Amino acid sequence: MGEKIDWYKISEKLHRFYEGKIEVILKVPAYTQKFFAVWYTPGVAGPSKILAENPDESFHLTWRWNFIAVVSDGTRVLGLGNIGPEGAYPVMEGKALLFKLLGGVDAVPLVHRAREPEKFLELLELVEPSFGGINLEDIESPKCFYILDEARKRLNIPVWHDDQQGTATVTLAGLINAAKLVGKDLKNMRIALIGAGAANIALYRLLKTYGINPRNLVVVDSKGVLHPDREDIDRLMISNRWKYQIAVETEGGWNDLRGGGIPEAMKGADAVVAASRPGPDVIKKEWVRLMEKDAIVFAEANPVPEIWPWDAKEAGAKIVATGRSDLPNQVNNSLVFPAVFRGVLDVRAKTITDTMAIAAAEELARFAEEKGIHEDYILPTMEEWEVYPRVATATALQAIAEGLARVKMSRDELYERAYNIIKSTIDKLELFYKTGLIKPVPEDVRKIIESKPEKKRGA
Repeated sequence: MGEKIDWYKISEKLHRFYEGKIEVILKVPAYTQKFFAVWYTPGVAGPSKILAENPDESFHLTWRWNFIAVVSDGTRVLGLGNIGPEGAYPVMEGKALLFKLLGGVDAVPLVHRAREPEKFLELLELVEPSFGGINLEDIESPKCFYILDEARKRLNIPVWHDDQQGTATVTLAGLINAAKLVGKDLKNMRIALIGAGAANIALYRLLKTYGINPRNLVVVDSKGVLHPDREDIDRLMISNRWKYQIAVETEGGWNDLRGGGIPEAMKGADAVVAASRPGPDVIKKEWVRLMEKDAIVFAEANPVPEIWPWDAKEAGAKIVATGRSDLPNQVNNSLVFPAVFRGVLDVRAKTITDTMAIAAAEELARFAEEKGIHEDYILPTMEEWEVYPRVATATALQAIAEGLARVKMSRDELYERAYNIIKSTIDKLELFYKTGLIKPVPEDVRKIIESKPEKKRGA
């Protein structure tokens, strides 16, 4: 049995070795002094005068068209909680790495101390001229819902909260293909959502936009099923209007539940999506047995899912997905956010709508279906990088269809552009590795990372 890898220690060592994960590199020729006169003074006054008259030209004359901020106050960092802006910085920098590698998007971390919602929103409004988009990250609930909703209203660039929209979009894609495999119509399925945080509240909204009747959904938070007769319903109306809306619209789901918790919510469900707290045994095998035949179970908590896949299958589940990369059917929002931003940036979109997220989910599902979906493959993996330009194209086309794009292109033009940008990023990275422009990983660490330890059930 292979020795357990201490990823914390290895990560700290490599972060110290490389002193961060991203950098700015020039993209234009600047090898003589005369080029300085073009890119800086006096020549730069020409573009500056144009932008003073027409700010939208900044999407053509600067890198704004491909430049986003990954913004966090560090109040709800996955697995770490409220660790503050400095604590969140390595996470945001890692997100910027994924944006560049998977979507060809230039991204920078922007961590801050503006914890009050209005100060947070003011910060976004103040920095808006610098960026082509904003990716919100790791913000505590329910504040994150208000900030996203308001930012989408106030800013004239795409704003996305990956903990909400990214997870919801990839989950929808997985549900689309899972439903096909079990021969059911997703829009008529009964679905239980376990957990009422950022991911599942966004998923609820997305499923509703997709065409699922709210009465076919039942949502459970830490106090039980959301329904209009709960004792705290009046407080929810003030403290968390998003939960309040769900309680009123679902009316306790298809069973008209006026109480109970996870087992009651799962009884008679075709699918369950859990995005709650690490397990196992948050969902029990006997509760899976209460579900309909050929049940679908998404247990998305990390690092340990709410129920282990083998336990869910032994209890009768047909298809099981988790958030882990070492188990089949990883529900990974990294399949979504780089491509969605690639698409909206390429058409200079003004926002990202729920219908654009649905278009991304449908293309993600279609890619996997064309590859050949089965019980252990309902979603692409991150290694299948060809999926990213396709999802980018679908997102961009939807933005154009909704009249939210500043630039219009054909499907072929969009796909070619996205493909070339992403492929160029991959090619440059490989070149930097081969030529030593990126320092080689220290040998002792490289051997550990490239080793293939024997997998252990439940590890």
